[in-house]
Amino acid sequence: MKDYTLIALAYQGEARIYVSLSTKLVEKSRKLHKTLPTASAAMGRFLTASAMMSLMYKDNERLTLKIEGDGPIGQMSVLAKKGIVKSTIKNPNVYLVYTDGPKKGKLNVGAAVGNGFLYVTKDWNGHFFTSSAPLQTGEIADDFTYYYTASEQTPSAVGLGVLVHNGSKVVQAGGFIIQLLPHASEQTIQSLESVISKTPSITELLKNNQTPYEILSMLANHTEQILETHDIKYVCGCRKSTYKKSLSALNIEILTEILHEDKQAEIICPYCNKTYLFTEQELQEIITKKR
Repeated sequence: MKDYTLIALAYQGEARIYVSLSTKLVEKSRKLHKTLPTASAAMGRFLTASAMMSLMYKDNERLTLKIEGDGPIGQMSVLAKKGIVKSTIKNPNVYLVYTDGPKKGKLNVGAAVGNGFLYVTKDWNGHFFTSSAPLQTGEIADDFTYYYTASEQTPSAVGLGVLVHNGSKVVQAGGFIIQLLPHASEQTIQSLESVISKTPSITELLKNNQTPYEILSMLANHTEQILETHDIKYVCGCRKSTYKKSLSALNIEILTEILHEDKQAEIICPYCNKTYLFTEQELQEIITKKR
């Protein structure tokens, strides 16, 4: 089954709800970055939220999202546009679990991310605007909930979940974002608060094979009006020609030094870890063209 996001109005048009199934794109990220379980969960939640967020903006608007925490994962970033995402992670080798309490044995994403900030940069035809909010728990969903309220003045509820099987493969991933529209009544607010308080975690819902349609109906209390179903994917889209342009932007002195000392240039894409090799001849051609 393809990954997708449902976009709907609910509660007599007073709330907008996004519900996503993101298993394939999160598993693709895990394979590309070779993340250990807690890093997989953190990155998967971040990717899922970013994919949904990118569907809230215009077709030509691209988002760059960064989480800079002081936990062992370090910085994570996501580029997102109309449901297409790709990501980087500083330290993929993080496997932390709760050692006691009701969550004992479960992945401790909050400790892996730590304290810090969530940054969102909107790029609309070369015009950039960045907003930010401090991380609340490092669990990603809480941090997006706070971001929407504090930075975008949009009261929201965010739920995200990633289920990792046998310490490796991502078998379920998904999430939801509920946003109150400006004219929402007190009755709608109370209804939503009641529904959210009774809704199991998104991980539990996915584990029980609940579909996005069923989760949407639950969150909307059967008032949903589906507006759109949108595919979401992890796509890097890197090309050797792009990195050739990056090399060509270096000055001749640096390029000549690379040519003489290394006889080649090796560039690794941070989004998919694919290696691009530029031979001695190719480097010489770039230098000659610059001259």
